[in-house]
Amino acid sequence: MQNILQDLEEVIRHGKSVAYTALVETRGSTPQKAGAMMLVYPDGSQTGTLGGGCVEAEVKRRALRLLDEGEREILSFQLDSDYGWDDGLICGGRMRMLVDPIRPTDDLGYYHTLAETINGGLGCTETIVLDDEQTGAKAADRFLLDVEGNVLASRCSGEVPASLAENLRPLVRRPRPYVVGGISYLPRLERCRLLIVGAGHVGQKVAAMAHDADFDIWVIDDREQYCNPERFPQAKRLIVDNIDTALSGLDVDPNTYCIIVTRGHNHDEEALYHLAEKSARYVGMIGSKRKIKLIFDDLLKEGVSREALAKVYAPLGFDIGSQTVPEIAISIVAELIAHRNLGAIPERVRPDSLMELTTDD
Repeated sequence: MQNILQDLEEVIRHGKSVAYTALVETRGSTPQKAGAMMLVYPDGSQTGTLGGGCVEAEVKRRALRLLDEGEREILSFQLDSDYGWDDGLICGGRMRMLVDPIRPTDDLGYYHTLAETINGGLGCTETIVLDDEQTGAKAADRFLLDVEGNVLASRCSGEVPASLAENLRPLVRRPRPYVVGGISYLPRLERCRLLIVGAGHVGQKVAAMAHDADFDIWVIDDREQYCNPERFPQAKRLIVDNIDTALSGLDVDPNTYCIIVTRGHNHDEEALYHLAEKSARYVGMIGSKRKIKLIFDDLLKEGVSREALAKVYAPLGFDIGSQTVPEIAISIVAELIAHRNLGAIPERVRPDSLMELTTDD
């Protein structure tokens, strides 16, 4: 989403027109899910996608026409023989799209506030009126709500629907897009920080992939030749210091994910000593089962609690038979995304060291 908003801001800054389109409701089987976005430019080019095929082509055609008319609109598509034969998309589902033409003379406060909120990593919910009869508002009117349900900005022709905040689901529950009472709710979750301890090859590849998955990247390493902007251009913060000093006073909150991928056993153990009992949402460590057991045994002797160590994901990453650095990074980032989006990770086989930690002596 950030890339779409950056492109949109660039267009607005240069005083040009563009049509913002978004998938705001899906039912049944569809090629994209609610929340997908696409910008359509006057020359017919685009940024982003709504799923491709005939539906996307029809949305672009309508968007170009609305750029001249200046009116917002909700489009509906049934993925049957009318929209699908040419592309093999006979999914049987339904898609509803918002088309919002943006012209230089428009009040663009809504988009400025949306970009500022998203770029700041703050949570918010976009709401789009789908049914004017149910809501008393005009279809395609838009309202941006903060985590408390207050209206931050609007792009509308009428009043705020009375039911708007009543049906808002708390972002802490990490809701998916939903429709209630003729209004589409598109939650934009607060962005999480990913603290990577270890700036080697795995850390570098994880940083690039996790950044693309909307994590804010922090990296710690004691080697400046590894921990630098050239190797981590996506990082919001780079800390070059020994691990003990770097982690001792570092703020790690419940919105922080931590992975330990250093170059050696001793560094891993030192990092886990500092992170295991912090309030991070997730702590994971790379390594063999044998190494993990040795580290856990040492940390138990150092006074780290059995309960804290039992919550550590070790070895981190889904088991996909990874062999190469890119494969290892994919397995790690996939696990981070699953934990962030689902709130937990499906039960998996844990190393013997973890099984021992969860049993009584």
